[in-house]
Amino acid sequence: MCLSIPAEILSIDKEMAEVSVGGTKYNASISLVQNVKVSDYILIHSGYGIAKIDEKEARETLTLMKDIKTKELGY
Repeated sequence: MCLSIPAEILSIDKEMAEVSVGGTKYNASISLVQNVKVSDYILIHSGYGIAKIDEKEARETLTLMKDIKTKELGY
């Protein structure tokens, strides 16, 4: 099973982007996605952006992931 995570693009340098996932920053290749810009959301998997998604969907997914983590840890 593969999992991709929504990330917000913070900056772009050619085919690489600095992205944020819940405040944690990563570098990801954006060579597989077209027409992305700073503040867009993408799904990242293994260091690659694989699809552009809308902000609402990204935020909903991040909230669900946070809720799952909270329940698993018993907070």
